Amino acid sequence: MAVLEEQNVYDIVEKEWPMSVGDGKATRKKKPRILAITTDCCTGCAGSPACIEYCPIEACMFWVSDPDHPPFGRIEVDPYLCIGCQKCTSKGPDGAFLDGCPWDAIEMIPTEDWEAMHGINLPDAPPPPPSSAIEASPLADSGNQAAV
Repeated sequence: MAVLEEQNVYDIVEKEWPMSVGDGKATRKKKPRILAITTDCCTGCAGSPACIEYCPIEACMFWVSDPDHPPFGRIEVDPYLCIGCQKCTSKGPDGAFLDGCPWDAIEMIPTEDWEAMHGINLPDAPPPPPSSAIEASPLADSGNQAAV
């Protein structure tokens, strides 16, 4: 029987900008009971995704380019960082409250369901981001980098 090595989302996909910057206050202290996931309906809002602006966790929501159809892509949620706050699904542009993402592309699912689907047991605390993610941040040079 093969032993599965623990993988972080950083090992699976490279995060690109735009990416959630976070509010510098919210942190993941324990595993949430629900996680945000993006569905196949995600269009990335044509490169200006509204959802990432409301995410309070740095690097939790990020852009994934579609190499077959540039400049298009989609938003993904890092399950190791998500706190299950649902802010990405409840606020729209200019503070308007919506019933969810304008495209119904973000769903909240029970964490245990996500773990069962992926065969991964998420830890309470998130792993530290790789230094390459911090260095790639457009805020890294401005001194406005949120604390991790």
